[in-house]
Amino acid sequence: MKTILITGASGNLGVASVKKFLESGCRVIAVGSDSGHLSFARENPLFNLHNTDLSDESLTDAFIQELIEKYKRIDAAVLLVGGFAAGDISATSGADLDKMISLNFKTAYFVTRPLLEHMVNNGYGRIIFTGARPALKAEQGKDLLAYSLSKSLLFKLADFINETMKGKNIMASVVVPSTIDTPANRSAMPGADPSNWVRPEQVAAAMEFITSEQGSALRETVLKVYHNA
Repeated sequence: MKTILITGASGNLGVASVKKFLESGCRVIAVGSDSGHLSFARENPLFNLHNTDLSDESLTDAFIQELIEKYKRIDAAVLLVGGFAAGDISATSGADLDKMISLNFKTAYFVTRPLLEHMVNNGYGRIIFTGARPALKAEQGKDLLAYSLSKSLLFKLADFINETMKGKNIMASVVVPSTIDTPANRSAMPGADPSNWVRPEQVAAAMEFITSEQGSALRETVLKVYHNA
C-alpha cells in the first residue's frame, strides 16, 4: 500500500484526487482545511487530514518531518496548492509576482525539499506538480504574467530534480490541465462550453497513473490533460 501526500486537498482538484487515490487503495495524507468538502473520506481508515501553512518554510519543513515520523514512508506527493491572477507586464507589480510565486512555486518547493531526502533513503518517490498551459504558451501567458511565471518555475524544478535523481527511482512530473470544469470557472465564463473542459476526475486519474505500477516506467513526464479546451 502506497502513502500519498496531497496538498490543496480541499479544492475541487484536491477532492477528486483524494477520492481517486483512496479508491486505488492508497493511504492518503491530505493537507487542507476541514471545510466539509472531504466529509466523504472522514470515516475511511486510510484517510488523514492535516492543516498547516505551506508558504512558511520552517513550518513546512517541521511538518514534513512530523509526517515522516508518524507515517514512516511517503511514496508520492501530489502538490495542488496554488492561486490565479490576471495582468500583463504593465499591470504586474513586484508584490503581484511575490504573491504568485509564494502560492504556486514556494508551497511546492518547501514540501519537495525535505521529502526528497526521505525518498532517497527509501529508494523510491514520485513528486507531481500542477502546471498550467499559459506557462507553456506565450500567447496565453502574456496576460497572466505573474501566474504564468510562477507556474513556469515548476517545470524547471522538475527538470532539476529529474537530473539530480537519475538512477534513484525518484521522478518529478508536471500535470498540465486546460480549463478545469469547476463551479467557479463556470461562473466566471458563462458563455463557454464546459463540455470542452477537463473534469477534475480526469486530471486526478492522470496523477494516479503516474504513481501506479502501470506508470512506473515514466520518466521526465509532462502530461497535458487538455480534453477539447
